[in-house]
Amino acid sequence: MSADAPYLLDNARIEAAQRMRLLAKLFDATTQRALAATGIADGWNCLEVGGGGGSVAHWMAERVARGGSVLCTDIDPRHVPEPTLANLRIERHDITRDALPAAGFDLIHARLVLVHIPGRGAVIDRLVSALKPGGWLVIEDFDTLSMLPDSSLNPGEVQLAAGDAMRKYMNRGGVDSRFGRSLYGRLRAAGLSEVAAEGRVLMFDRRNGGGELLRANFEQLAGELVAAGFITAERLRADIERLDADDYAAPSPIMWTVAGRRPVSAAAR
Repeated sequence: MSADAPYLLDNARIEAAQRMRLLAKLFDATTQRALAATGIADGWNCLEVGGGGGSVAHWMAERVARGGSVLCTDIDPRHVPEPTLANLRIERHDITRDALPAAGFDLIHARLVLVHIPGRGAVIDRLVSALKPGGWLVIEDFDTLSMLPDSSLNPGEVQLAAGDAMRKYMNRGGVDSRFGRSLYGRLRAAGLSEVAAEGRVLMFDRRNGGGELLRANFEQLAGELVAAGFITAERLRADIERLDADDYAAPSPIMWTVAGRRPVSAAAR
Protein backbone atom coordinates (compact mmCIF):
# COMPACT_ATOMS: atom_id res chain seq x y z
CA MET A 1 0.00 0.00 0.00
CA SER A 2 1.18 3.50 -0.77
CA ALA A 3 -0.11 6.94 -1.58
CA ASP A 4 0.05 6.02 -5.28
CA ALA A 5 -1.78 2.70 -4.83
CA PRO A 6 -4.04 3.08 -1.76
CA TYR A 7 -5.13 0.10 0.30
CA LEU A 8 -8.56 -0.89 -0.98
CA LEU A 9 -9.62 -2.22 2.44
CA ASP A 10 -8.93 1.11 4.12
CA ASN A 11 -8.00 0.94 7.82
CA ALA A 12 -10.02 4.11 8.39
CA ARG A 13 -13.32 2.34 7.71
CA ILE A 14 -15.42 1.07 10.61
CA GLU A 15 -15.18 -2.56 9.46
CA ALA A 16 -11.37 -2.58 9.66
CA ALA A 17 -11.09 -3.27 13.40
CA GLN A 18 -13.37 -6.29 13.04
CA ARG A 19 -11.29 -7.59 10.14
CA MET A 20 -8.07 -7.26 12.18
CA ARG A 21 -9.60 -9.23 15.05
CA LEU A 22 -10.84 -11.99 12.77
CA LEU A 23 -7.58 -12.30 10.84
CA ALA A 24 -5.75 -12.76 14.13
CA LYS A 25 -8.26 -15.38 15.25
CA LEU A 26 -8.04 -17.32 12.00
CA PHE A 27 -4.33 -17.07 11.16
CA ASP A 28 -2.16 -16.09 14.15
CA ALA A 29 -1.51 -19.67 15.25
CA THR A 30 -0.04 -20.54 11.85
CA THR A 31 1.99 -17.34 11.77
CA GLN A 32 3.42 -17.95 15.23
CA ARG A 33 4.42 -21.49 14.28
CA ALA A 34 6.21 -20.26 11.16
CA LEU A 35 8.05 -17.52 13.04
CA ALA A 36 9.04 -19.89 15.83
CA ALA A 37 10.56 -22.21 13.20
CA THR A 38 13.07 -19.50 12.28
CA GLY A 39 14.53 -19.76 15.78
CA ILE A 40 13.38 -16.30 16.93
CA ALA A 41 14.92 -15.75 20.33
CA ASP A 42 16.15 -13.28 22.92
CA GLY A 43 18.22 -10.54 21.30
CA TRP A 44 16.74 -10.66 17.79
CA ASN A 45 15.85 -7.46 15.95
CA CYS A 46 12.60 -7.92 14.03
CA LEU A 47 10.42 -6.00 11.60
CA GLU A 48 6.67 -6.50 11.23
CA VAL A 49 5.48 -4.91 7.96
CA GLY A 50 1.82 -3.95 7.85
CA GLY A 51 1.18 -4.47 11.55
CA GLY A 52 -2.63 -4.57 11.24
CA GLY A 53 -4.04 -5.19 14.70
CA GLY A 54 -0.62 -5.62 16.28
CA SER A 55 -1.02 -9.19 17.56
CA VAL A 56 1.96 -10.62 15.66
CA ALA A 57 4.27 -7.74 16.61
CA HIS A 58 3.39 -8.14 20.28
CA TRP A 59 4.02 -11.89 20.09
CA MET A 60 7.44 -11.28 18.54
CA ALA A 61 8.31 -8.67 21.15
CA GLU A 62 7.64 -11.21 23.90
CA ARG A 63 9.87 -13.74 22.17
CA VAL A 64 12.88 -11.47 21.65
CA ALA A 65 12.68 -10.22 25.26
CA ARG A 66 14.57 -7.21 26.60
CA GLY A 67 17.68 -7.98 24.60
CA GLY A 68 15.86 -7.65 21.27
CA SER A 69 13.56 -5.23 19.52
CA VAL A 70 10.53 -5.22 17.23
CA LEU A 71 9.65 -2.42 14.83
CA CYS A 72 5.99 -2.60 13.77
CA THR A 73 5.14 -0.49 10.72
CA ASP A 74 1.95 0.28 8.85
CA ILE A 75 0.83 2.93 6.42
CA ASP A 76 -2.03 3.53 8.89
CA PRO A 77 -1.21 2.02 12.31
CA ARG A 78 -4.37 3.19 14.07
CA HIS A 79 -5.39 -0.38 15.00
CA VAL A 80 -2.08 -1.32 16.63
CA PRO A 81 -2.49 -0.88 20.41
CA GLU A 82 -0.03 1.31 22.27
CA PRO A 83 2.92 -0.89 23.24
CA THR A 84 3.08 -2.26 26.76
CA LEU A 85 6.54 -3.67 26.07
CA ALA A 86 9.60 -1.44 26.02
CA ASN A 87 11.17 -3.33 23.12
CA LEU A 88 8.24 -2.70 20.72
CA ARG A 89 8.12 0.43 18.56
CA ILE A 90 5.30 1.41 16.20
CA GLU A 91 5.85 3.69 13.20
CA ARG A 92 3.80 4.99 10.29
CA HIS A 93 5.72 3.78 7.23
CA ASP A 94 5.18 3.20 3.51
CA ILE A 95 7.14 0.08 2.57
CA THR A 96 7.18 1.09 -1.11
CA ARG A 97 9.11 4.34 -0.58
CA ASP A 98 10.26 4.99 3.00
CA ALA A 99 13.79 4.01 3.98
CA LEU A 100 14.63 0.85 5.93
CA PRO A 101 17.95 0.20 7.66
CA ALA A 102 20.17 -1.92 5.40
CA ALA A 103 21.10 -5.34 6.77
CA GLY A 104 19.40 -4.46 10.05
CA PHE A 105 16.98 -7.27 10.92
CA ASP A 106 17.23 -10.89 12.03
CA LEU A 107 13.61 -11.50 11.03
CA ILE A 108 11.13 -9.66 8.79
CA HIS A 109 7.49 -10.72 8.54
CA ALA A 110 4.57 -9.50 6.43
CA ARG A 111 1.08 -11.04 6.25
CA LEU A 112 -1.50 -10.02 3.65
CA VAL A 113 0.47 -6.92 2.72
CA LEU A 114 2.40 -7.49 -0.51
CA VAL A 115 -0.61 -8.95 -2.30
CA HIS A 116 -2.09 -5.42 -2.25
CA ILE A 117 1.01 -3.66 -3.60
CA PRO A 118 1.41 -3.46 -7.41
CA GLY A 119 5.20 -3.05 -7.01
CA ARG A 120 5.44 -6.15 -4.82
CA GLY A 121 8.55 -7.53 -6.55
CA ALA A 122 10.56 -4.42 -5.72
CA VAL A 123 9.30 -4.57 -2.13
CA ILE A 124 10.62 -8.12 -1.76
CA ASP A 125 14.05 -6.92 -2.92
CA ARG A 126 13.94 -4.09 -0.36
CA LEU A 127 13.04 -6.49 2.43
CA VAL A 128 15.84 -8.87 1.48
CA SER A 129 18.30 -5.97 1.57
CA ALA A 130 17.09 -5.07 5.07
CA LEU A 131 17.98 -8.53 6.42
CA LYS A 132 21.18 -9.23 8.26
CA PRO A 133 23.27 -12.03 6.71
CA GLY A 134 21.59 -15.17 8.00
CA GLY A 135 18.34 -13.29 8.67
CA TRP A 136 14.91 -14.67 7.81
CA LEU A 137 12.13 -13.28 5.63
CA VAL A 138 8.65 -14.76 6.21
CA ILE A 139 5.84 -13.65 3.89
CA GLU A 140 2.24 -14.84 4.09
CA ASP A 141 -0.26 -14.06 1.36
CA PHE A 142 -3.45 -15.35 -0.20
CA ASP A 143 -4.12 -17.30 -3.35
CA THR A 144 -7.86 -16.67 -3.81
CA LEU A 145 -8.34 -18.62 -7.04
CA SER A 146 -7.03 -22.14 -6.53
CA MET A 147 -9.49 -23.39 -3.93
CA LEU A 148 -13.12 -22.57 -4.72
CA PRO A 149 -16.42 -23.88 -3.29
CA ASP A 150 -17.64 -27.19 -4.74
CA SER A 151 -21.31 -27.95 -4.14
CA SER A 152 -20.86 -31.47 -5.55
CA LEU A 153 -18.83 -32.26 -2.42
CA ASN A 154 -21.02 -30.35 0.03
CA PRO A 155 -24.35 -28.73 -0.91
CA GLY A 156 -23.71 -25.86 1.50
CA GLU A 157 -20.71 -24.68 -0.50
CA VAL A 158 -21.81 -21.88 -2.81
CA GLN A 159 -19.68 -19.59 -4.93
CA LEU A 160 -21.07 -16.22 -3.91
CA ALA A 161 -21.42 -13.53 -6.55
CA ALA A 162 -20.16 -11.09 -3.92
CA GLY A 163 -16.88 -13.02 -3.72
CA ASP A 164 -16.44 -12.83 -7.48
CA ALA A 165 -17.29 -9.11 -7.46
CA MET A 166 -14.77 -8.41 -4.70
CA ARG A 167 -12.05 -10.30 -6.58
CA LYS A 168 -12.70 -8.26 -9.74
CA TYR A 169 -12.62 -5.03 -7.78
CA MET A 170 -9.38 -5.93 -6.01
CA ASN A 171 -7.73 -7.07 -9.25
CA ARG A 172 -8.66 -3.77 -10.88
CA GLY A 173 -6.90 -2.02 -8.00
CA GLY A 174 -3.66 -3.95 -8.49
CA VAL A 175 -4.17 -7.00 -6.27
CA ASP A 176 -2.70 -10.26 -7.61
CA SER A 177 -5.21 -13.02 -6.78
CA ARG A 178 -2.57 -15.76 -6.98
CA PHE A 179 0.34 -13.89 -5.43
CA GLY A 180 0.63 -16.30 -2.52
CA ARG A 181 1.19 -19.17 -4.94
CA SER A 182 4.13 -17.33 -6.51
CA LEU A 183 5.99 -16.63 -3.28
CA TYR A 184 8.15 -19.76 -3.22
CA GLY A 185 9.63 -18.98 -6.62
CA ARG A 186 9.95 -15.28 -5.86
CA LEU A 187 11.96 -15.82 -2.67
CA ARG A 188 14.27 -18.27 -4.42
CA ALA A 189 14.74 -15.79 -7.27
CA ALA A 190 15.58 -13.10 -4.70
CA GLY A 191 18.61 -15.15 -3.66
CA LEU A 192 17.30 -16.52 -0.38
CA SER A 193 18.35 -19.95 0.82
CA GLU A 194 16.49 -22.63 2.80
CA VAL A 195 13.23 -21.50 1.19
CA ALA A 196 10.24 -23.46 2.45
CA ALA A 197 6.53 -23.04 1.72
CA GLU A 198 3.31 -24.24 3.27
CA GLY A 199 -0.26 -23.63 2.14
CA ARG A 200 -3.17 -23.75 4.59
CA VAL A 201 -6.90 -23.79 3.84
CA LEU A 202 -9.74 -23.45 6.34
CA MET A 203 -13.41 -24.10 5.75
CA PHE A 204 -14.96 -20.71 6.41
CA ASP A 205 -18.36 -20.87 8.11
CA ARG A 206 -20.41 -18.85 10.56
CA ARG A 207 -18.90 -20.60 13.60
CA ASN A 208 -15.16 -20.08 13.15
CA GLY A 209 -15.19 -16.43 12.13
CA GLY A 210 -14.68 -17.02 8.42
CA GLY A 211 -18.22 -15.92 7.58
CA GLU A 212 -17.77 -12.82 9.74
CA LEU A 213 -14.58 -11.95 7.88
CA LEU A 214 -16.35 -12.18 4.53
CA ARG A 215 -19.20 -10.07 5.87
CA ALA A 216 -16.81 -7.34 7.04
CA ASN A 217 -15.14 -7.25 3.63
CA PHE A 218 -18.40 -7.27 1.64
CA GLU A 219 -19.97 -4.57 3.82
CA GLN A 220 -16.91 -2.32 3.64
CA LEU A 221 -16.74 -2.52 -0.15
CA ALA A 222 -20.51 -2.65 -0.81
CA GLY A 223 -20.75 0.83 -2.30
CA GLU A 224 -17.68 0.39 -4.49
CA LEU A 225 -18.75 -3.04 -5.79
CA VAL A 226 -22.21 -1.83 -6.76
CA ALA A 227 -20.96 1.44 -8.24
CA ALA A 228 -18.46 -0.48 -10.38
CA GLY A 229 -21.26 -2.65 -11.78
CA PHE A 230 -19.73 -5.88 -10.47
CA ILE A 231 -22.89 -6.82 -8.52
CA THR A 232 -26.34 -5.46 -7.79
CA ALA A 233 -27.25 -4.19 -4.34
CA GLU A 234 -29.97 -6.86 -4.10
CA ARG A 235 -27.58 -9.71 -4.93
CA LEU A 236 -25.01 -8.38 -2.48
CA ARG A 237 -27.57 -8.23 0.35
CA ALA A 238 -28.67 -11.78 -0.40
CA ASP A 239 -25.09 -13.05 -0.34
CA ILE A 240 -24.40 -11.33 2.98
CA GLU A 241 -27.53 -12.94 4.42
CA ARG A 242 -26.36 -16.32 3.10
CA LEU A 243 -23.32 -16.09 5.39
CA ASP A 244 -25.66 -16.57 8.38
CA ALA A 245 -27.09 -19.87 7.10
CA ASP A 246 -26.30 -22.86 9.29
CA ASP A 247 -25.08 -24.86 6.29
CA TYR A 248 -22.98 -22.10 4.72
CA ALA A 249 -19.37 -23.11 4.12
CA ALA A 250 -16.64 -22.17 1.67
CA PRO A 251 -12.94 -22.95 1.47
CA SER A 252 -10.84 -20.00 2.53
CA PRO A 253 -8.23 -18.60 0.20
CA ILE A 254 -5.02 -20.57 0.45
CA MET A 255 -2.76 -18.81 2.92
CA TRP A 256 0.77 -19.44 1.65
CA THR A 257 3.45 -19.06 4.31
CA VAL A 258 6.89 -18.89 2.73
CA ALA A 259 10.19 -18.41 4.55
CA GLY A 260 13.73 -17.94 3.26
CA ARG A 261 17.09 -16.97 4.70
CA ARG A 262 19.59 -14.41 3.46
CA PRO A 263 22.89 -16.22 2.85
CA VAL A 264 25.64 -15.44 5.31
CA SER A 265 27.97 -14.81 2.38
CA ALA A 266 27.85 -14.87 -1.40
CA ALA A 267 29.60 -18.22 -1.31
CA ALA A 268 26.75 -19.62 0.79
CA ARG A 269 24.32 -19.24 -2.15
